[in-house]
Amino acid sequence: AAATRKALEALGGMSRFVKRGQRVVIKPNMSFARTPDYAATTHPLVVVAAARACIEAGAKEVLVLDHPLQTAELCLERSGIRNACREHLPEVHVLALQDRKFFREVKVPQGKVLGRVEVYRDLLDDAVLISIPVAKSHSSTGVSLGLKGLMGLIWDRGSFHYRFDIHQGIADLATVIRPRLTILDATRAMASGGPGGPGDVRKPNLVVAGADPVAVDSFGVGLVPWYGREFKGRQVEHLLAAHQRGVGKIDVEGLRIYRGAA
Repeated sequence: AAATRKALEALGGMSRFVKRGQRVVIKPNMSFARTPDYAATTHPLVVVAAARACIEAGAKEVLVLDHPLQTAELCLERSGIRNACREHLPEVHVLALQDRKFFREVKVPQGKVLGRVEVYRDLLDDAVLISIPVAKSHSSTGVSLGLKGLMGLIWDRGSFHYRFDIHQGIADLATVIRPRLTILDATRAMASGGPGGPGDVRKPNLVVAGADPVAVDSFGVGLVPWYGREFKGRQVEHLLAAHQRGVGKIDVEGLRIYRGAA
């Protein structure tokens, strides 16, 4: 929680991203029925700290949600996010998206493999999106960080795995779902065995935040060795594709980075 607050302060505070009276959608990773020690889901206290900052900035409503891969009730319970919000911020609503009625189809004008996609409808109606992924490995994409996590905001997640190239699909999706802010939970990182684990859990004890989703992910790639090897952002196909599409910057060396201690 302290690291999350410090990261937000370094960016100028949550009021830079959330204005009074706005609705906010917070998208953590709640896709797996795992407790926080597995590093398969976002740490509850990172979510609570971000949600609190939104309320303090004047948000009229804060929703915390994901489209889970496993049984929704177990995901909400075992991730600890629902209980943490109930305890600290009872006005925040924690939801699992399970019904197609919550999604609306949109065109993907810059799509190379994705022409249309059904997106969580509130994001199409001026809600502010804050992405709060956990840092973890992934069997299909190498790593799962912020951009990969956007798949939790669409109805048909499975098509990305069997209908077309998943890397180009994630890059296409990033052109239509654009978080105002990305907060990467790297307090723990699942360096192998992802996305569901169990795997090799490292503890960088870091929270990384930024307005550029590609830059945050690219920085996150360098925090731990994945599968026993060091990587850079350009070696992750979906990050490179998103960078080439103009979604954000991938070269960490050219970024202005503030490092602080909580």
